[in-house]
Amino acid sequence: MALIVQKFGGTSVANCDKIRNVAKRVVKLAQFGNRMVVVLSAMAGETNRFVELAIQMQKLPDQREMDVLLSTGEQVTVALFAMAVRDEGVECVSLLGDQIKIVTDSVHTKARIKHIDSELINHHLDAGRIVVVAGFQGVTESGDITTLGRGGSDTTAVALAAALRADQCEIFTDVEGVYTTDPNVCDKARKIERISYDEMLELASLGAKVLDIRSVGLAKRYKVPVHVRSTFTETEGTWVVEEDKNMESMLVSGVTYNKHEARITITRVPDTPGIASRLFTPISEAGIVVDMIIQNTRSGNLTDMTFTVPRPDYDRAMKIVEGVARDIGAERVSGSKDIAKISIVGVGMRNHSGIANTMFGVLAREGINILMISTSEIKISCVIEEKYSELAVRALHDAFALDKDFVPLEQAN
Repeated sequence: MALIVQKFGGTSVANCDKIRNVAKRVVKLAQFGNRMVVVLSAMAGETNRFVELAIQMQKLPDQREMDVLLSTGEQVTVALFAMAVRDEGVECVSLLGDQIKIVTDSVHTKARIKHIDSELINHHLDAGRIVVVAGFQGVTESGDITTLGRGGSDTTAVALAAALRADQCEIFTDVEGVYTTDPNVCDKARKIERISYDEMLELASLGAKVLDIRSVGLAKRYKVPVHVRSTFTETEGTWVVEEDKNMESMLVSGVTYNKHEARITITRVPDTPGIASRLFTPISEAGIVVDMIIQNTRSGNLTDMTFTVPRPDYDRAMKIVEGVARDIGAERVSGSKDIAKISIVGVGMRNHSGIANTMFGVLAREGINILMISTSEIKISCVIEEKYSELAVRALHDAFALDKDFVPLEQAN
């Protein structure tokens, strides 16, 4: 008898028929003697509908009230799911984040989980019930409802699996697992059977949308095996687990891209101590995440600084940088939204040389100019013009033969 945590996303519970199908799937596992905890998202499209309603009431909606509003989507699905399970003749109880005491910090609309009280869930499991939990939501120490941000139901599921010491955590989506790249861009994309936490963290941070990055971080911290699979098939998906030697034999595990970035350059900046802090502190205080940073030294104690920010934050960031530029006597500020970040990821990079050279050579042969480069132990990212992003993905996928299980570097194109 295993304790299994399963999470189903919005497309999996998009209507009553789909909720009933999910209920039957869960009941089948429970009838084999498994203790089942199910985490549900709101029905597909509901969160966006709530956001539109809020904007009709207030141009910049109050964040506390947004959490009260947004959390209702999951309340609907867990109640309907519990009814569907009971209709199958099995006991089930729905629980909200504040009932369980999924305690978070007080940052509304993007709260972080501090701790979970598992007593109530265990009480219902011991009574033989299936427990269905509203994903995406929690409660502060003072009793305010909070939400965890987009993708927060993944985080709820992994956090519950850790707190309950579950035997496994399954994340059900509308795809069959984690792929070597986006199948919509490259028809040679291959499903990965096993991927390390570190590789999945990089892929999630670089644009892959299969798992929320916070859920992967929690899974790594508490060593929770995560199985990503499709709601609509019985096919084995992708296991996100601790790194093993077989993973190191793969030079590159995946290629990903992100079109939601923008580039800002501030030229002829005084090259003196404290200038970088004066530039990036107000950006940070505005809640804008800076990703890649490049500094080019000029003669005369001057430098140029280029960095990337999320595209939705571009206009706000430009306004801040223009103000700083005037204060520090920089020459000018320029920027571009027409960029994309292309990345290759793989734990095998730690032990193999020549991978960066191969990547740069592939882009050069396709006539793609590299605007910025960033590397880590298991990742290489290049900023390029957005119009070349899909071409770059396909070319790199072919070069590293990611449609095959393994290819030595010397055989890469």
